[in-house]
Amino acid sequence: MTEGIKTIIYPVRDLSKAKELFSVLAGVRPGMDQPYYVGFDVERQDVGLDPNGHSQGMTGPFAYWHVDDIRGTLKALLEAGAQVKQDVKDVGGGKLVASVTDPDGNVIGLVQPA
Repeated sequence: MTEGIKTIIYPVRDLSKAKELFSVLAGVRPGMDQPYYVGFDVERQDVGLDPNGHSQGMTGPFAYWHVDDIRGTLKALLEAGAQVKQDVKDVGGGKLVASVTDPDGNVIGLVQPA
């Protein structure tokens, strides 16, 4: 089951400056504030800042679809013509992420919350 797009990650070069800008934009302080990731909860929408995003090939904001079964969803997307960009990996606490590209090269992110 898909819950829809609930997470958007922005690649940033200066985490401190980005954190201040997004705090103003979101109207809240970050709920997660680490050197490797800063995250905001904006009306049940996760907005994250990734200081390593550019070095991992991110060229702009990246949306993640929240799913109940990431491996099953990944398999179904591959059967429908997607290609694996990043296989399933645990990013901490049991939260799983993966990404694929569609036939046009668009990147689709998947996340299975812990």
